[in-house]
Amino acid sequence: MPRSKRSKLVTLAQTDKKGKENKVRIFDEIRSALDTYKNTWVLKLDDVRTPVLQDIRQDWVGSKLILGKRKVLEKALGQTPEEEYKENLHKLTKFTHGVVGLLFTDENADTVKAYFNAYVKSDYSRANSKSPITFVIPEGIVYSRGGQISTEEDVPMSHSMEPTLRNKFKLPTKMINGKITLTESFKVCEKGQTLDVTQALILKTFGIACSDFKVELLAYHDGEDKEIVDFTKEE
Repeated sequence: MPRSKRSKLVTLAQTDKKGKENKVRIFDEIRSALDTYKNTWVLKLDDVRTPVLQDIRQDWVGSKLILGKRKVLEKALGQTPEEEYKENLHKLTKFTHGVVGLLFTDENADTVKAYFNAYVKSDYSRANSKSPITFVIPEGIVYSRGGQISTEEDVPMSHSMEPTLRNKFKLPTKMINGKITLTESFKVCEKGQTLDVTQALILKTFGIACSDFKVELLAYHDGEDKEIVDFTKEE
């Protein structure tokens, strides 16, 4: 009688006690999810932030989303036909490069695709990303949105921010009548420019969330027909 794939011993790489315990925990969570849920999806999550993960986990409360180191994910799935936990599951490991998450669910493929195709999260631009807008802070009183909305709908920025604007961001500011004031207009960035750390922080300080984060579906393992569906071939 052939030995069950679930009974095979898998050795994780040697590391410190705390790191090893975390690897074992993630490994066990993946194996448990593979036993519990029918389908396994690989999601590309480059530059993912905590609010996005919270959104997805809340929306998919009946499913399981697991992130971890690539090698741990691959070990748990199985890297070869001999090691795989389910038939053809090892084929998912070619999609686990970069920052990825595994979504385990009983929902059908159309439901999963519809959700992630529609999911968009506004986010702040990060350093080394391209600026989607030209942002110039106008001369005069500094408002919280930096001139992106009308002054009637905005409020002056808190006076406590003046040292940060002047010393950290190098804006030409001074206090006049208790309000932060720019002595001349200040161009933060041009559209299409690669942002440095300071420019990205200024955009965030003025509440300009001008980037959209989307989750890319890479592939999934169908628990019924035991086949892999590759979405990267559709691009």
